[in-house]
Amino acid sequence: MSSDIKARIIKQMAPDLEQVEKALEENLAPNLDLVRKIASHLLFSGGKRLRPLLMIHSARMCGYATGFEILFSIIFEYLHAATLLHDDVVDEADMRRGKRAAHTKWSAPQVVLTGDFLLARALAIAAKTREPRVISVIANITQAMSQGEIDQLEKKGQTDLSEGQYLEIIERKTAVLIQGACRSGAIISKASRKKEEGLASYGYHLGMAFQMADDLLDYTATALELGKNPGADMREGKLTLPLIHSLAKANDTDREWMHKVIADPVFDQNRFEDLREKLLTLGGIAYTQTLEKDHVAKAKASLEIFEDSNSKDLLHLIADYSIERKV
Repeated sequence: MSSDIKARIIKQMAPDLEQVEKALEENLAPNLDLVRKIASHLLFSGGKRLRPLLMIHSARMCGYATGFEILFSIIFEYLHAATLLHDDVVDEADMRRGKRAAHTKWSAPQVVLTGDFLLARALAIAAKTREPRVISVIANITQAMSQGEIDQLEKKGQTDLSEGQYLEIIERKTAVLIQGACRSGAIISKASRKKEEGLASYGYHLGMAFQMADDLLDYTATALELGKNPGADMREGKLTLPLIHSLAKANDTDREWMHKVIADPVFDQNRFEDLREKLLTLGGIAYTQTLEKDHVAKAKASLEIFEDSNSKDLLHLIADYSIERKV
């Protein structure tokens, strides 16, 4: 099922993807070769280009198809890449997209400053829209994502993280950027407020589902599928929904054992496999799947105000694929 959806998405996206790749390369334009090397290490390492494509097709659903939607869409890939560079430094991550994380090849200050450069490039391109509200969207995204990372950092290692706290973190870390890409597509199209809010709602629910799916894959996918070792969130002291829900449902004995596994500074693969089984038995996996499916349904319902089109069909497919993908 998921491979079929992926094939349909790729077929429909192919012309846009080619143009997005070209725009990302042409508009990077750093003065220093080192900045280009560091930025390119992540930018051109096989990302899905989800956020640019969402902006492009949000704009087209609102009747905007001038060609400039391609240029403006890369705002959100530069933003996304900037946050990943910063996050990997903060999290001391070893791998990203099946490759060594940038800060393992270059110094952390160089990588952080390259992330800052990508943020600046995003703002420079946003200025070309001549839409102050797009600048405002980007400002709100960067504020929310920064606070989401700080909040997660402060809660690192806590085993009493609540579901509500988790939802706030993933909204700031992931959903606001996807929501912003969709909203900005409506803004540059000068769409009605109703259509803008419909696309913003779609982006929010898609972002929540997408992050829940990512968090679930950390416990269900293989290292080959992920491009990094499973259990990375737990090793970094991050509690996500499958674990949070399972801890809430566990009896005292199981909860005590799970706390020990989470707190152990030495990662034990065998115990991690046992923990996976606990998440299945205690319902953490199933509960996360239920919530992500609910967000997908709400995302698709948010598009009901739009007429049928190729772009609407694509956004429906992306919503379905967000939780059926294996990576």
